Amino acid sequence: MKVAGLLLFAAVLIGSCNSGEPSSGNNEEVVSGPPNLPDTALFRLVQQQTFQYFWDGAEPVSGLARERFHTDDKYPQNDKSTVTSGGAGFGVMALLVGIERGFITRDQGRERLEKIVGFLEKADKFHGAWPHWWYGETGKVRPFSPNDNGADLVETSFMVQGLLCARQYFAEGNEAEKLLAARMDALWKAVEFDWFRNGKNVLYWHWSPDLGWKMNFAVHGYNECLIMYVLAASSPTHGVPAEVYHQGWAENGKIKDSSSYGGYKLGMHYQGNPPHGGPLFWAHYSYLGLDPRGLKDKYGNYEEETRNQALINYQWCVDNPKKYKGYGPNNWGLTASYSVDGYAAHAPDSSSDLGVISPTAALSSFPYTPEQSMAAMKHWYNSELKGKIWGQYGFYDAFSETANWFPPHYLAIDQGPAVVMMENHRTGLLWKLFMSSPEIKEGLKKLGFSSPWLGK
Repeated sequence: MKVAGLLLFAAVLIGSCNSGEPSSGNNEEVVSGPPNLPDTALFRLVQQQTFQYFWDGAEPVSGLARERFHTDDKYPQNDKSTVTSGGAGFGVMALLVGIERGFITRDQGRERLEKIVGFLEKADKFHGAWPHWWYGETGKVRPFSPNDNGADLVETSFMVQGLLCARQYFAEGNEAEKLLAARMDALWKAVEFDWFRNGKNVLYWHWSPDLGWKMNFAVHGYNECLIMYVLAASSPTHGVPAEVYHQGWAENGKIKDSSSYGGYKLGMHYQGNPPHGGPLFWAHYSYLGLDPRGLKDKYGNYEEETRNQALINYQWCVDNPKKYKGYGPNNWGLTASYSVDGYAAHAPDSSSDLGVISPTAALSSFPYTPEQSMAAMKHWYNSELKGKIWGQYGFYDAFSETANWFPPHYLAIDQGPAVVMMENHRTGLLWKLFMSSPEIKEGLKKLGFSSPWLGK
């Protein structure tokens, strides 16, 4: 199955996926936490501990999220300085959650974001877009693959989604906060979305200063990249016309499709043709800020689509057709994550279900499946699994009871959505911030979307 970006990620991951020591932050009380907490206390503890990945665990020079962090000594980690634009964008949103929940103070959050913005202003960028990876100490691009050594518009869009939330959060604050918001606004407006059309009515994922369009990755839906098209249409400085969305992303209507599993229906054509909705991160990454509740266009109902994708994922694990150990109503969640053999896009189908549970899948689905997500979280924390899958930054990235595989490893792109979507379930914080952006409202209208936010 071709998941956007997955093959590129896997190619470098196997070669550079190593481990390192914990950060210097003293968080032992939160790590060890008592068993059988009330639901609200457990919810807060998991969210707070996962947040620490972006606070104590951040790369110290840039302030950005490390691409990955391992807490064992099985493999010597040689890439602790590698930071990620997309995962760090999720981290920007997580910092806002940290302020609101009292994990950090408002001034602490602002100061960290000032460091991040200062890095983004000086770090390598190409036509306003950032690469997938940088070296955190220098801001120089670290190639993601041999031909991917320049701009990554998808990962840039994940960062911009976070920056717009933070801009809105600080826009009416004190003078220091207003200045920070203005700097974020300038970064957003500098992204040349129109350049990434490559002269066509579609957006291209990559561009390199020495290899040009060699990656040749035109982005078509449905996958995790809806946010990129929404931002491109919304940009007040480098916007694209609506036909780029309709002809590129929606492929002149070919994006519409019909499938079902367990009584739950999907209405989109998922890239790679997975039979039951694909890996669950497709229901998360674009919707950390873009509120799917009541969101519709002529191609789909995104509230129903995201919820049903999560419910199908849950039901597949309950049915457990491949008879993996541990699967059930309190132990579910298939998405792209670490896997027993490298990295894989785990999904609810016979070829993509490898017996690996990724906690981020259920945790990030709290807005869609609150009861099912809570059951999984309670089981992981209160059962004998806790000693195998819980650490200083919350639940580890992935595990397999079938393979007796419990690596103490974390990935930014999986930690961030859990913090953010848990908060969206609780208060709608990031949805409120992102959807309050006037450019986003105009961009959604331009593309023919309807949403309760567009009347506000």
